[in-house]
This record gives sequence, C-alpha cells and structure tokens, in this order.
Amino acid sequence: MRAKSFSAMTCSIAGALEAIGDRWAILLLRDLAMGLTRYDDLQASTGMPTTTLAGRLKHLEATGLIEKRPYQERPPRFEYVLTPKGRDLWKVTTALREWGDRWDASGLGAPTVELIDGESGRQIELALVDVETGAVVPRSRARLRPGPGADDLVRARFAKHLSQQRSPA
Repeated sequence: MRAKSFSAMTCSIAGALEAIGDRWAILLLRDLAMGLTRYDDLQASTGMPTTTLAGRLKHLEATGLIEKRPYQERPPRFEYVLTPKGRDLWKVTTALREWGDRWDASGLGAPTVELIDGESGRQIELALVDVETGAVVPRSRARLRPGPGADDLVRARFAKHLSQQRSPA
C-alpha cells in the first residue's frame, strides 16, 4: 500500500518527510553518514529486503539526497554517497538518536553511539542557537511563528493555537 503524498502540503516538515520517504530511508541515511557506501554493506547493516533497499536507494537518489557512483567497471558496481543536501540531514538523525537515547527507545539502557567533539573528546549535543549572536537559547524560550512562506492554513493553525492560549482554563 502506497502512503499518501505530502507534496501538496505547505509545510517544511511534510516536504522533508516526502523527500526522505520512510523509516527505512532514515536508516540508510544513518549508515551513509557513518561511511557505508556499498549496497551489500547497507543491506547487511539494515537487514532490509533487497527489493526494499533498491527502491529506497532509487527514491533517495531521485530526491537528490544521495548519488550513485561507479566504483568498478567489470562487472559494473556502484556505491551510494550523500549529496550536500543529504549530508545536511545530520541534524535530523542526530535529533532522533538523542531522543532515542534520552527515552531508551532501543531498550538497551545505554546509547550505542555517542557524538563527541573531535578535539576535546567530550560529548556534544544539538542546541538551539540565536542566528545573530550564536548564543544557546533554552527550549523554554523557543516559540513558533508564521514564516514568509505561510499560507492561509498555516496562519489558521497559529490563530487557533493563540486563541487556545488566551482562553481561561
């Protein structure tokens, strides 16, 4: 069964989900970011059925997140590498990993991967940063507002949210 397309939605999250595709694709992006490039390595790492893997790789290539490069002529063999657009998803996979670690989504009781500063060796994490000053902003101060691409539906969501905040409980 094919999932409903989000392409007509005015929403960056829906657009990103449309480009990525599904949960298998997230695992491929994880492995590609960790340096796996060969089909057999990706299949072994994810345990994905080969027809599923081939389809996800084609989708990620079509959306510009990966590119297929030949590494052997006879017989023809290809590797898959992240494009700049695909590499830029590192924040998404890092956020998912941090959430999974915080809430023990793996059930292992401990993280399987840690993100560290390459110079100090200390653990690092994602943060919200003021784009003008570079200062870290606590989550408690973060707010959403309609952006320049907002349509009437997006503005209506904000209007409903604001009216609910003002209503006495």
